[in-house]
Amino acid sequence: MVLLTFALLGVAVALLYNFYQYTYKYWERRGVPFEPPLPLVGNMKGIGSKYHFRDVNQRIYDQFKGKAPFAGMFMFLKRVAFIIDLDLVKQVLIKDFKAFQDRGVFNNVRDEPLTGHLFTLEGEEWRSMRHKLTPVFTSGKMKHMFGIVVEVGDHLTTTMGNAVSAAAGVGGDVEIKELCARYTTDVIGTCAFGLECNSLADPNAEFRAMGRLLFEKPRHNQLIQTFIFTNAKLARKLRLKILNDDLNNFFMDAVRNTVDHRVKHGIKRNDFLDQLIELHAENENEARQGKGIDLSKGLTIEQMAAQAFVFFIAGFETSSSTMSFCLYELALQQDIQNRLREEIENALKDVPNGQLTYDAMGQMTYLEQVLSETLRKHSIISHLLREANEDYKVPGTEQTIEKGTTIIIPVHNIHHDPEIYPVPDRFDPSRFEPEAIKARHQYAYLPFGDGPRNCIGERFGKMQAKIGLISLLRHFKFGVSDRTEIPLILNKKNFPLSTKNGIHLKVERI
Repeated sequence: MVLLTFALLGVAVALLYNFYQYTYKYWERRGVPFEPPLPLVGNMKGIGSKYHFRDVNQRIYDQFKGKAPFAGMFMFLKRVAFIIDLDLVKQVLIKDFKAFQDRGVFNNVRDEPLTGHLFTLEGEEWRSMRHKLTPVFTSGKMKHMFGIVVEVGDHLTTTMGNAVSAAAGVGGDVEIKELCARYTTDVIGTCAFGLECNSLADPNAEFRAMGRLLFEKPRHNQLIQTFIFTNAKLARKLRLKILNDDLNNFFMDAVRNTVDHRVKHGIKRNDFLDQLIELHAENENEARQGKGIDLSKGLTIEQMAAQAFVFFIAGFETSSSTMSFCLYELALQQDIQNRLREEIENALKDVPNGQLTYDAMGQMTYLEQVLSETLRKHSIISHLLREANEDYKVPGTEQTIEKGTTIIIPVHNIHHDPEIYPVPDRFDPSRFEPEAIKARHQYAYLPFGDGPRNCIGERFGKMQAKIGLISLLRHFKFGVSDRTEIPLILNKKNFPLSTKNGIHLKVERI
């Protein structure tokens, strides 16, 4: 019996060793430069504790830049082609997009319909959904929603005024990030769900609470989350879910009740949900039979809820972070803040009642530069993900990226490459003057991705961030308080760029 036990143990050890050799020697066998992985964790040692993804990416980027167009690495057991050469970035995102159409991100439409949104869908399902949603985000549609966002911007000004009054006894210190998050929550809640969220008036309002729940109280512990995100297809076969049940029920009910109310009473608001209602299924009660989704007759209520949900999660967090990082940089550089405020006032001086208009905002070229530099220096998403859906011969090499390989394009690290952006930690909006843009590689700036699978909500995200910034800068001056961190301490656990302790600034009425 003892001998049998030792024999079985020996077989198990041999199998594990062979598995390790087969898995982690992959890039070596193919002659691709790579960073040697560690058992089980691959190249992810310290992720979420000592390191953020951008730190891991920086290590790989620095090791192999100039030596190869791409390098090999491992996210735990998953092989990854880490793209370094900007011409190859262009091939992956644009020229050879067909080979890299999918992201390989987890979704489980059957058991968790809210995960069946544009960001996660693949193949024909993604193409059909993208085709249906593209008209929703045209500049014409943005103009329709502009007035709604401006109204929320007015509420932001009022709430900031209250915060400034309350902060008078503590040197004018205001925590900016939470206030910006309440603003974007109200914008998205209004435009995507047609509901008055009242987050600005009440920091504990239900929509804001759901936003916190999404990022602060995940369904699973970090180990299971890691398994799901790095083994999306297997996790789907195991019928795992990623969203908290309360969160899922809240968003499903919010969309279902609002759609029913609008359809019943013939209500039109010219917002995102109105556009989804126009795409509503002809027969919403027709059962979805198991595998995949059917968009031939329009969107079902579940599919509408999924698109509204991703609009919420992609819109409120990224735009609020961008706004708060922007205000932080303006507080540190008063000359840039003053120049931007002057541009805003000049653009609005001849507008009736000084009311912000879509066309007036379009004239604010320096605002566009400031926002672009914010998105460069503070890249909210550290990298883009793609998955090879066929074997791909890398141009100019003898290498092939095999089907099923995950692709990482390290946006943060490209944005902080001193050969592309000299003194990358310096905040300098002049980097985005027309001549400076022309002098750089076209794919050296990727805050919204690029190609057919770029961020469909780019126009809306930039619009709500600009309206929020304009509303605040017209009425308040931002500076450094006793609690302002220089530099900011960043959170290593959240995938989107975020600070560990918020962003504290001194705010004064103008």
